[in-house]
Amino acid sequence: MKITVRLFASYREKAGVGQIVIEAPEGATVGSLAQMAAMTLPGLPQPERIVVAVNNEYRDHDFALSDGDEAALIPPVSGGR
Repeated sequence: MKITVRLFASYREKAGVGQIVIEAPEGATVGSLAQMAAMTLPGLPQPERIVVAVNNEYRDHDFALSDGDEAALIPPVSGGR
């Protein structure tokens, strides 16, 4: 199944692209998608540290993906006072 993966902020800068498509096997989860993305793209943190939103909703790493889903890899946010 094909999953569109969007990259934001520092992930986008490190990877040099804003979006990729990953061909995931049936039964893939957010956690397995994070592992595939980390192996494919330089500069991403360890897969278990990647925060992922699927179809605009934050999901745990055990969430099952479906063909055509859109995932967003969200880098940590810091700042403020």
